[in-house]
Amino acid sequence: MKRGAVTALKAAIFAIGIVVLGLCIFALPSLAKSSAEMFPEFAYLRYPVLLGLYLTAVPFFYALYQAMKLLHFIDNRMAFSDLAVYTLVRIKYCASMISILYVIGMIFLLTQNALHPSIAIMGLVILFSSIVIMLFSAVLQSLFKNALIMRLENERDGAV
Repeated sequence: MKRGAVTALKAAIFAIGIVVLGLCIFALPSLAKSSAEMFPEFAYLRYPVLLGLYLTAVPFFYALYQAMKLLHFIDNRMAFSDLAVYTLVRIKYCASMISILYVIGMIFLLTQNALHPSIAIMGLVILFSSIVIMLFSAVLQSLFKNALIMRLENERDGAV
């Protein structure tokens, strides 16, 4: 992969991280406050929903960090290494954790009769996006692992 493409991907990941961090710091608290004021019957859900969203931000930022590490490995020609495979495993676990947290959150909102269709649609988009990322990282993990095994076999056969 060309160095420019890796740099562009790193910049995109960094930009995504900055945007989500800005949303977490500035937009979510004010959005939760205004929602609680507009719908006082659901005001008691303000902090549980914020907590749930912030809990999902933790594996999200960790996955972004792991993606940066993976791009660093690719940039240094270490794509087919144990480190890259373990990085993909961590990304897969982060995506599955986000999926689980969103399912729990949507079930919680459903039991509170607070799962508005627009909230459900946004939650399902995030849920299915994280499932796609989980499956994609699992496929990449398998491919990287097989390439690593073949590389090690070739090195072993070449040494004999």
